[in-house]
Amino acid sequence: MRLKRRGWLVLAASLVMPGMIGMAAGGERLARAKSQAPTVSGGVALVVKGVVKQELQLTMADLKGLARTKVTAKDHDGVAREYEGVALQALLAKAGVPLGGELRGKNMTLVVVAEGSDGYKAVFSVAELDEDFAREQVVVVDSEDGKALDAAHGPLRLVVPGDKRQGRWVRLLKSITVMKAGE
Repeated sequence: MRLKRRGWLVLAASLVMPGMIGMAAGGERLARAKSQAPTVSGGVALVVKGVVKQELQLTMADLKGLARTKVTAKDHDGVAREYEGVALQALLAKAGVPLGGELRGKNMTLVVVAEGSDGYKAVFSVAELDEDFAREQVVVVDSEDGKALDAAHGPLRLVVPGDKRQGRWVRLLKSITVMKAGE
């Protein structure tokens, strides 16, 4: 009986385990992220679209050519890291999203949805991304501690240094969509 039971468990484990690898403690999303990590070699790395005057399709070279900023923030492990990239506000301005003095009235209903290639999304109001309203910059980063992001997090990642938790840090960042709240 033990052999049968043990054999049954081995059979059941062999049928179930291949699909279960990496599933514990959020590992499912990480496993999916690794399998869906974007491969960018000269192609479009980031799209800024939606309620914008000009849709942007940016390559890594385009992003490297824009004004760069560095921020220090604690990662998921609580370790302070230096991230480098482009301020999200600068990308929104380049796309023609209302900022500064134009950010009033109906424009206060604008939100930004940042999405990774693994399907993870985070939402921000445009106001909290504007330096006239917020103190902290949200940055589209391509390097951590002077090195390119690894395949599990990049090539692009959204870093929000002002947040106490990293829930809105979007790895494998592929798109920024601007829309009106409630639509």
